[in-house]
Amino acid sequence: MNVMQTSTLVRAEKPAVAGPADQPVPAAAAESRSEATAVGVQPQAESYPVDRTLHAMLARFNGGISPVALSLAFLDWASHLASAPQRQIELVHDAVRDAGRLVEAATHASVDSKPWSVTRPRAQDRRFARHEWETASFNLLAQGFLLSEEWWRKATTGVRGVAPANQAIVEFSIRQVLDMLAPSNFAATNPEVLQKAFQTGGANFLAGWQNWSSDLMRMIAGGKQGGDRQFIVGKTVATSPGKVIYRNELIELIQYSPTTEKVRPEPVLIVPAWIMKYYILDLSPQNSLVRHLTGEGFTVFAISWRNPNADDRDVAFDDYRRLGVKAALDTIGCILPRRKIHALGYCLGGTLLSIAAAAMARDGDNRLKTITLLAAQTDFTEAGELTLFINESQVAFLEDIMWERGYLDTTQMAGAFQLLRSNDLIWSRLSHDYLLGERAPPSDLMAWNADATRLPYRMHSEYLRQLFLNNDLAEGRYHVEGRNISLSDIHAPMFVVGTLRDHVAPWKSVYKIHYQVDADVTFLLTSGGHNGGIVAPPGEAGHSYQVMTKGADTPYIGRDEWLKLAPHGEGSWWPEWTGWLAARSGELCDPPRAVFCNVEALPDAPGDYVHT
Repeated sequence: MNVMQTSTLVRAEKPAVAGPADQPVPAAAAESRSEATAVGVQPQAESYPVDRTLHAMLARFNGGISPVALSLAFLDWASHLASAPQRQIELVHDAVRDAGRLVEAATHASVDSKPWSVTRPRAQDRRFARHEWETASFNLLAQGFLLSEEWWRKATTGVRGVAPANQAIVEFSIRQVLDMLAPSNFAATNPEVLQKAFQTGGANFLAGWQNWSSDLMRMIAGGKQGGDRQFIVGKTVATSPGKVIYRNELIELIQYSPTTEKVRPEPVLIVPAWIMKYYILDLSPQNSLVRHLTGEGFTVFAISWRNPNADDRDVAFDDYRRLGVKAALDTIGCILPRRKIHALGYCLGGTLLSIAAAAMARDGDNRLKTITLLAAQTDFTEAGELTLFINESQVAFLEDIMWERGYLDTTQMAGAFQLLRSNDLIWSRLSHDYLLGERAPPSDLMAWNADATRLPYRMHSEYLRQLFLNNDLAEGRYHVEGRNISLSDIHAPMFVVGTLRDHVAPWKSVYKIHYQVDADVTFLLTSGGHNGGIVAPPGEAGHSYQVMTKGADTPYIGRDEWLKLAPHGEGSWWPEWTGWLAARSGELCDPPRAVFCNVEALPDAPGDYVHT
């Protein structure tokens, strides 16, 4: 049996795979691609190539945002505001009042120099946190800007008759413009920059120019952002020892080496998202979830997705379930027959795992002992600011962009996530790197974040249309292999993690799993964001969480009430989860061994696909 070593997604009828010597080839890998049905409606046929090419050209200048969707949203808001004279009078009154308060503060600045006498930044706004901003002139400037921000927020929200989706687009767009115009972004109006220039004789600007030139050259060369030389996959990150034991066109399955003499009989399968490299869960040794699991006596398997290219334009969403989750489960079953599996899905990988689990439950497949979802959504009606531009116009525009290349580019993916936190991820960084002339110390998480991935045309279109636009999974219209699935068929115990400051998968959206599945759900809300809240190793300061279990037959508790009732815990949530897993696992036993033939032809962890 030959091991498939190709680096492109071959449209083979029966992909060659590595299998155990005494076991049949995993069924998922032996299925014909022609038998894989599309998940719902396929992307629109490749028609109107001139229009699509035009849209793809426009995307290079507008960040991939549909100008039609943006124009319609502003037209809706402006039209309703124009026909609301009382609201206009109120806004004028607010502007005059705020201006008067600011003038009064300026008049008494020399007498009473107390800062922030008119308004102050919100707790999460760190642009004006330094004491230099308390100097009278700069403090007045900052207060004037904050008053303008608040006025525009009032002007763009609460206008009667405006569609909520359009209101959100307008408010978000105006906020992006204001973030760009903040006084902290300009040398002449930023006291920190001026003080640094005075202290260094302007050397900070020279250093900033060098930083900018370096970043520009790296971007032109297609390189990664800072820190990539220090954090190298397989050498300083993703270093947990293990072996790739299976490979098909889409995944490499890694089996990690045990670090304890005895292990739990039930292995753990990690299903990461393919919008990120899997090794966020195996970063440096001190903050690797994989190492933590093996140290607690679990046998760990992890999927590493191959980064698609233009040849993979027709890879479907269901291919990720079939050649990903299903193939991995079949392979683990060959190594550990008749053993149940603890499955973990992160972000989009959690959504995929939920779909796979529902399909398995429908078909009477009970191989999953427990299901863990990390920052993963199964209902997309409150999916945060990522949904602002997910309407028919925007999805069609994105499809046209992807149609030209065959995939969604890494820069567009990264840009969308950066806009959600533009103050922290764009403007504060530019001010720090280019105006102050400093570099933030590199970190493994930053290096991982720069190791971007691409998304196939067909898969991403199906994902946006069925999950975001139509919400088919939550509403029972989602099909797997031609038949409906329902999350209510899932009965395996679930451990679901939401993060408090998640801009990608808001915890209140993740929480909806409570009334979708018919299972015991242990919900844990941890501090931090989508990535920082998940990568929270024991011993690292600043982490806390709340956790509470809802039985399958107990009454539903609303989100706000849950916040009041759920017990608090300090520190990392990892021990809480591994304790939960251990309580649902069997007695310790000898660790398994990979029994595949030709396994020597496959690489050691982290494998080859992680480098694509």
